[in-house]
Amino acid sequence: MILPEWTIADLRQKLDAGELTARQLAELYLARIEAVDKNGPHINSVIELNPDALEIADKLDTERVKKKTRGALHGIPILLKDNIDTHDRMQTTAGSLALEGNFAAQDAFIVKRLRKAGAVILGKTNLSEWANFRGKPSVSGWSSRGGLTRNPYALDRSACGSSSGSGAAVAANLCVGAIGTETDGSIICPAQTNGIVGIKPTLGLLSRSGIIPVAHSQDTPGPMARTVADAALLLGAMTGVDAGDPATRRSGKRGLSNYAKFLDLGGLKGARIGIARNMAGKNPRILKIFETCIEALRQMGAAIVDPADVKNFEAFSESEMEVLHYEFKADLNAYLNALDASVPVHSLEEVIRFNAENDDKTMPYFGQERMTQAQAMGSLKNRKYKAALARNLRLTRKQGIDATLKKYKLDALVVPSGGPAWLIDLANGDALNWDMESTSPAAVAGYPHITVPAGYVFGLPVGISFFSTAWQEPTLIRLAYAFEQATQFRRQPRFLPTANLNV
Repeated sequence: MILPEWTIADLRQKLDAGELTARQLAELYLARIEAVDKNGPHINSVIELNPDALEIADKLDTERVKKKTRGALHGIPILLKDNIDTHDRMQTTAGSLALEGNFAAQDAFIVKRLRKAGAVILGKTNLSEWANFRGKPSVSGWSSRGGLTRNPYALDRSACGSSSGSGAAVAANLCVGAIGTETDGSIICPAQTNGIVGIKPTLGLLSRSGIIPVAHSQDTPGPMARTVADAALLLGAMTGVDAGDPATRRSGKRGLSNYAKFLDLGGLKGARIGIARNMAGKNPRILKIFETCIEALRQMGAAIVDPADVKNFEAFSESEMEVLHYEFKADLNAYLNALDASVPVHSLEEVIRFNAENDDKTMPYFGQERMTQAQAMGSLKNRKYKAALARNLRLTRKQGIDATLKKYKLDALVVPSGGPAWLIDLANGDALNWDMESTSPAAVAGYPHITVPAGYVFGLPVGISFFSTAWQEPTLIRLAYAFEQATQFRRQPRFLPTANLNV
């Protein structure tokens, strides 16, 4: 089914002019999901459709007739990752059979905000099960409940994870935008691998309450869209201080409801951009694309500092995983313990047991080593945990990103977001062979990170990353938008059976 790649601005204009209704829009995208996701190329990015989507759209149309539009997203169709609670007839399962039948008692805070802005939630997207924190090695984009999500640029390639369904669905034009979540790379990787824009915000800008957790010191939801403008609109719609998430208290004076005002075509003029050369790897194809991007930044008026290496960017990998294991046990137990009695699991220990008892369905390709390792950890009062967390924050903040920004007086750092999507391998797991690092420093620091399409390797997308210190979303959106609009690198996917290695 052919459907234009409308932006939110396009659709708002059509809705305001009466050329389309919210119901018609919802019907168009639901038909697109049926044609592309479930039949046709079979991307398999949507795990569940919202049975009330058309009814919601009708209500929004009635409100529009009465001149009572809710906000910037009134009537706009979006999808949510299936680890985000919705108080409706959709389940929230993190892709796990262990959570089948989990109907949330209330919306996640960000879902309340999206509904308040008028978004039509079409359904939920597949993901790497338990947000890719179950086994090692794992298969990105696979879950026991949802099956395997495929990359719309080449169907035998990974959609990356854990927000694989959100990334693939946006790329395949199954929605205008989607919401993903990230602990380390789970927005940035699927966004860049599927050729779209992803924003991993500052920790605390968006609430995590009502989201199945991995680790509170790094978890955050974030928008995924085909343009920086759409991602910025989605980001602004979700901000707000939430009593259920103490981290959002810090966003009271820093979070904004409107990031569209930072969409400046001349946003790179006079900006000081540092090239994180030591994080860029040595792949000649990626570096060729990266050099083209750097020259584009220079041509748009940015002052380029090259190199502007980030110290300690690889010094915390072991302590990061230690913190994640400690927090996963504590945070997941807290979430599961609050679930209705009808849900079969209420602790990490019970999840592990469920998986073992149903291993033919839950673990046909990989195990649950991360879960068992987390279960063996102590409490968050443990000195070892506290020391590891303090070390991570010191190395990524004061002695990492902040040190580099201060030394060179930079507005932002840039680095390749990653490499092209790898071949799906159910037998051996992910074959990630990129020799660069883009996600961990900002993820562990809790700092903002945006990826934008930057080019292609054999027809497979790769992105460029902009990251900076805390609460610099306005700056990053300004820089990323100017780059995106000047370069226009993104191309629509063609749903090829495999990558064209002759390109």
